[in-house]
Amino acid sequence: MFRPTGINMNRKRGWLERISTLATQWTDSSLAFVLAVGIILIWAITGPLFGFSNTWQLVINTGTTIVTFLMVFLIQRSQNKDSMALHLKLNELVAALPWSSNRLISAEDLTEEEVKILREHFHKLVELAKQDEELNQSHSIEEAEAGHTRKKESRKARKRSRRKNRPKQQ
Repeated sequence: MFRPTGINMNRKRGWLERISTLATQWTDSSLAFVLAVGIILIWAITGPLFGFSNTWQLVINTGTTIVTFLMVFLIQRSQNKDSMALHLKLNELVAALPWSSNRLISAEDLTEEEVKILREHFHKLVELAKQDEELNQSHSIEEAEAGHTRKKESRKARKRSRRKNRPKQQ
């Protein structure tokens, strides 16, 4: 199995990454929601005790502002990590398919105009696929591995051919 050098899949994450991952997982729980509702209820119930004063209002406003500020960063971090992982998985699929274009690897780095051109190209392919009669055809892992080997051999053959056809220097 291919593993890029320098990547240890069993490595320990840094303390900041561990804390943010735990916070993201915890805030996604039912307990976190119940706790938030409980805090709001306690705040609302204590309103008459404090005469609905400015300080009483400031407490909830300050608390919600701080929580919102921190949550923006947690959500952004989580979405970025998920997005990168999804792109890597899609890149792996593109690289593994025998007849796919490796130019699509890291397509997220293309310009908007380049993405539009590719979208139009694939729209044409969808129209052709709709005309195909066998829509339920599937592929196995063995077919994917054989396709990868074919792609690899094809690239080697092209390189050999280019070297062979290169003009000799005098």
